Amino acid sequence: MDDLKRDITEKYSDNSKIDKKVDKVKLSFYKRFMQSLESDFDVDPGRLLGLTDGIFGMVMTLLVFGMALPEIEILTAGDFLGFLQSLAPTFGLTLVSFILVSSFWVYHHEFIKINNLNLPYLWINILYLASLSFIPFSTSITGAYSHFFLSEVIFGINILLTIIFFLLMYTYAYRRGFLENKPSKEENRYVFNTFIIIMALTMLVNLLDFNISNNFIYLFLLVPVISTIRDINFKMKS
Repeated sequence: MDDLKRDITEKYSDNSKIDKKVDKVKLSFYKRFMQSLESDFDVDPGRLLGLTDGIFGMVMTLLVFGMALPEIEILTAGDFLGFLQSLAPTFGLTLVSFILVSSFWVYHHEFIKINNLNLPYLWINILYLASLSFIPFSTSITGAYSHFFLSEVIFGINILLTIIFFLLMYTYAYRRGFLENKPSKEENRYVFNTFIIIMALTMLVNLLDFNISNNFIYLFLLVPVISTIRDINFKMKS
């Protein structure tokens, strides 16, 4: 009985050692994978900034091109006046989108100054640029079909995704230490809360557009006002 007990003990103790070795191998593979994934990427941050500026410029230009001329020839002053009146909603929405894109450009240059990057950050930045690039399309859709609530939803979701990817990009860069100015916890909280307010405004605009009037989309013009007031207030407290 003693020999049998010893054999069973040795057998199971060996299995536990094997299991521990397997767990160590798995853990080691996970650690090596994450270290490789999050290791610094051999790309000059200046090139990423140049790509970002180029896409911002392209998006701003495409917004203006979305205001198309009439397909038929205008022969009288009355026809021209009617064309201008029909163009007014599209012009207003284009102005709103241009101000929003300009605000995003200001936020990017004010808060996203990086001295290093890795692969996850690079792809978060690319997704941010992708959502930004769709703004001319969603603007055109809303301008042409503003009488459909779904068009307003598409525009609102586009803006919301742009804000979300910016927050992900900023938060990841902050935690990885990629930001040049090394912001304090108070500054990080200020940036995060500012974009939470803009996200809340985006959802509020969509609700008001659906329940009251689609003219509430002009509330997006408050975005630079909100950010300016918060910036001044933060600097005064600092």
